[in-house]
Amino acid sequence: MPLLQLDTTYDLTEQERRNCTKMLTQLYVEEMETTAGHVAVVVRSHPAESLSIGRAVDGPLAFLDADIRSGRSFEMKRSFGLAAMNYLHAEWDVPEPNLKVAFTEHPGEQLMGVDRVGGDWTPDDTT
Repeated sequence: MPLLQLDTTYDLTEQERRNCTKMLTQLYVEEMETTAGHVAVVVRSHPAESLSIGRAVDGPLAFLDADIRSGRSFEMKRSFGLAAMNYLHAEWDVPEPNLKVAFTEHPGEQLMGVDRVGGDWTPDDTT
């Protein structure tokens, strides 16, 4: 039951926001071995002075915070993180030094919807 929150200084159109939410969902499903029904995505655009990273070069910044259930391997998280950063670099021309992904892992019961409360993720889990 992940919550993926992207903050960027890229000036997004409505269509780019829609495309991004769809792509981040798709990448999460593929790389984290789950289904799309419970993946939540937020895309926020900010003025350039609102975000900073010490190594930044000229160009937009993009930071992805992924709140996920505990249990996934480093390799799965790294694969999703790289896929998301590659997408943002290719689609929005965000320079690689200006990209960052942070994972926060939660016990499953800390992530919930109206109809369910999550548990820790296991390799046999498809949701």
